[in-house]
Amino acid sequence: MDLWFTELYENASGYTIKIKGTLFSGKSRYQKLDILQTEQLGKMMVLDGLIMLTEANEFSYHEMIAHVPMTAHPNPERVLIIGGGDGGTAREVLKHDCVKECVMVEIDELVIEKSKEFFPQIASAFDNPKLNLLVQDGFKYIEDNKDAFDVVIIDSTDPIGPAEPLFSEYFYKNVNACLKNDGLMSAQSESPYLYNEIIRQMYADMGKAFPIVKMYTGYVPFYPTGMWSFAFASKKYHPYSKPRIDMIDKIDNLQYFNKEIYSTCFALPNFVRKILDENDK
Repeated sequence: MDLWFTELYENASGYTIKIKGTLFSGKSRYQKLDILQTEQLGKMMVLDGLIMLTEANEFSYHEMIAHVPMTAHPNPERVLIIGGGDGGTAREVLKHDCVKECVMVEIDELVIEKSKEFFPQIASAFDNPKLNLLVQDGFKYIEDNKDAFDVVIIDSTDPIGPAEPLFSEYFYKNVNACLKNDGLMSAQSESPYLYNEIIRQMYADMGKAFPIVKMYTGYVPFYPTGMWSFAFASKKYHPYSKPRIDMIDKIDNLQYFNKEIYSTCFALPNFVRKILDENDK
């Protein structure tokens, strides 16, 4: 049979992958989860019809959302991940020897269970003794923990469904309070080619919570347009204040991130600068 999976973007374009079949399909309290076997990209995770990852190139997303903030902070000993149920971001964070504890708060236990079953190489961090995995509401966890973390990583889905509360001024102010006095955060922030309004609002809200807010970009082929943006928000450090650049060469099994990527990922095209500049008006 000739089977294809298509994710539509704003009903105007889309991304199509040839698949062999469905390995799992089910629903949790929060969302629909499908695990598909593709022809060329290995297994693929889909949540509510949106592609979350493919085995072949998941590293491009996980390395960028994790290693940029981890490099920017001079000594990230305690790290919090909100979301990230597949385990890939935790896997990357725990490649840093300076980390003493990584707390991961994921609301959907089904995503964790099926990631362990179908993506063991991505979910490998779940066996790491430095990982403290909590199945609960990350929004509430942030509210209840103050002055506790060096780095917070918001590894969420799009601002719909269970992730919607994670895109708000109130949430970012709580993230600020959750961080130590020199803490910083990263978050996925959609594609500048498609989601201008979401990006404008997100960065405007973040700018009300943090004195330093920047965007950086990476290339994630299974996300809309392939160009993906990430937010960097900090209480003290600019990306180039005290980065641990020399440490990057010591990180194991990097397939995307390197010193040159860190040095250039904050450089933005003019059309993206224009989107962000409108927040200053």
